[in-house]
Amino acid sequence: MHNYLHIENARMVFDTKKGKFTALTDINLTVKQGEFIALIGHSGCGKSTLLNLVAGLTEPTDGILLLSEREISGPGPERAVVFQNHSLLPWLTCFGNVHLAVERVFGAKENKARLKERTQAALELVGLAHAMHKHPNEISGGMKQRVGIARALAMEPKVLLLDEPFGALDALTRAGLQDELMRIVQETHATTLMVTHDVDEAVLLSDRIVMMTNGPAATIGEILEVGLPRPRDRLKLAENPAYHHLRGQVLEFLYQKHMKKAA
Repeated sequence: MHNYLHIENARMVFDTKKGKFTALTDINLTVKQGEFIALIGHSGCGKSTLLNLVAGLTEPTDGILLLSEREISGPGPERAVVFQNHSLLPWLTCFGNVHLAVERVFGAKENKARLKERTQAALELVGLAHAMHKHPNEISGGMKQRVGIARALAMEPKVLLLDEPFGALDALTRAGLQDELMRIVQETHATTLMVTHDVDEAVLLSDRIVMMTNGPAATIGEILEVGLPRPRDRLKLAENPAYHHLRGQVLEFLYQKHMKKAA
């Protein structure tokens, strides 16, 4: 793997009614191609703000973000975002929601048959071939998130950006989708950044865990190398001392920062 995403001295300041608010400061991070990065920290530490900077949805006040040695200056099809809210269009089927994204990215250069193939392949990848003609109100919350992931993957992004995509799901559904995500990322080799509040999720899924300090003016406090071999089995990891040691390191960081904030 080689260096792919580079963030240098990024700072994000928002104008508010009470004046300037510094959300992020001195963000420096390099991500290798194909790497899975988890962003974790307490609420208000700027995790989603950092993800939005990489997505190109907002521009940094200072600093620079490079993807494959090109400056990120706005949204692009090489970066796909999956939010906690799936944002599916209720009047379209699962197929229609995914096909809409496919048309926007590939419609100008590919025929209708190929666009249909891409859409079906993305839904099959997330295990929804049987539900592609159902509408959002006919499927479960977990299935809706699968459609959101399929829509992102159908764009064949080089970078997959996930903003707590499983946060609103029950524990069993969440676990199933975590396993699906591990499989999909292994198959697609997409570089992945995922915002999460879940320590176990961060350790299970990621190659490195980027731990953020508390806001305002949040920054990267520590970066933890996970180093657990892949593919990963959650049941086997439950008995793995290395997994529990990593989990403890993240909890220790978050606990110490929380205590400093409370003080």
